[in-house]
Amino acid sequence: MDSGPIRRRLALGLAVLTASGLLAVAVPGQAQAASASCPGRKVRTLPFSTGTVLVYKRGGYVCAVTTAKRPGTKRRMSVSVQARGNRPVVDEGRYAHRAGPVTVHAGRRCVWLKGRVGEGRFSSGWILC
Repeated sequence: MDSGPIRRRLALGLAVLTASGLLAVAVPGQAQAASASCPGRKVRTLPFSTGTVLVYKRGGYVCAVTTAKRPGTKRRMSVSVQARGNRPVVDEGRYAHRAGPVTVHAGRRCVWLKGRVGEGRFSSGWILC
């Protein structure tokens, strides 16, 4: 039995895995952090004076992250997502870059999003209905 073709296939598979790993590392840190924190597709970008609330949806779930406009110094930050009829899910603390992610199962219900970076605040009202 000849093991040459098997070795060539294994070597090719290893090369493909190595290349994909290198590409994943080469992605810029800011873009990678935002997309890696919430699964799904981005449906809203909600800017306010000191930051932005990024909103993602996937299969009835809504996920949100608050990012600072000027990251680097720790300050009070928060993000909150509330599906209509439920309690809000909140991440609050002193962060340098972002608060969250927080995820709720909304199904087809409206959600209310809130974000805070320092003194700047955002509140969406009921959206994504």
